[in-house]
Formats: sequence, C-alpha cells, structure tokens
Amino acid sequence: MNKDQYAFTFEMEVRDYECDMQGIVNNSVYQNYLEHARHVYLKTVGIDFRDFTERGINLVVIRAELDYKSPLQSGDRFVIGLNMVRESPLKFAFHQDILRLPDLKLVVKAKIVGTALNERGRPQLPQELDRLMQVRA
Repeated sequence: MNKDQYAFTFEMEVRDYECDMQGIVNNSVYQNYLEHARHVYLKTVGIDFRDFTERGINLVVIRAELDYKSPLQSGDRFVIGLNMVRESPLKFAFHQDILRLPDLKLVVKAKIVGTALNERGRPQLPQELDRLMQVRA
C-alpha cells in the first residue's frame, strides 16, 4: 500500500481502552476510526457537520462494508487513507484503508456509502458535496 494513492490521510494511535480481552482492537472500534477520518476530511474541504445540521441537512451512512485483514494492538500507530467518489446521483462512497505504521500493513479495507437527507428526510445532495465530487472526479 502506498499512502500517495489517497486524496486524504490521517494518522492515529490505538488507545488501551479500545482493545478487547484478546489484547487487540475491538472490531467495532475500527468504525469509529473510519468515521473520525471522514469527519476530519470533510472539515478540511469546507464541509461542516454542524452547519449542515443547522440547515436541516443530515449526512448519513446507509451501508458499511469492512474487511478485517490484520489486528492492531495498544500503542500501534496507523494511518487511514481515504478517497471519496460518487456512487449515484444521490449517494457517495468513501473507500478507506487502515494501514499500520511504519510498515503500511493493511489492517482494514472499507467502503462506506452515504447520502444526505434534506429537512423533509428525503435524499438530496447539497451543492457543496456535489461540487466536491465534481472536483475529485
């Protein structure tokens, strides 16, 4: 894996309380890592969840596919690589990998599909997301 193949990367470290009785990161924690990286990415490109919520727009995950390849342990450093693509007129997807540092061993490969819901609860992508995916295409 090469970190240069991603539109965005974000480094983190495993905390003790994220590990289960086996001494490895609990499977559910990886979804928190992935979500945090998505939020940081969107913030860096000018998309603010708070602003969207105040405008009645909710970004929601509608599908999560995770392939667990190798476990992380307490103290491990890792990087999350992310690419965002349009899935359909009303859906977008984040292709994300979690890679252990420093060897870049693949830990998790994920595809997270989302949409935006307007104030009536109907799918509708806001202009900011539409423009972002046009720029990235």
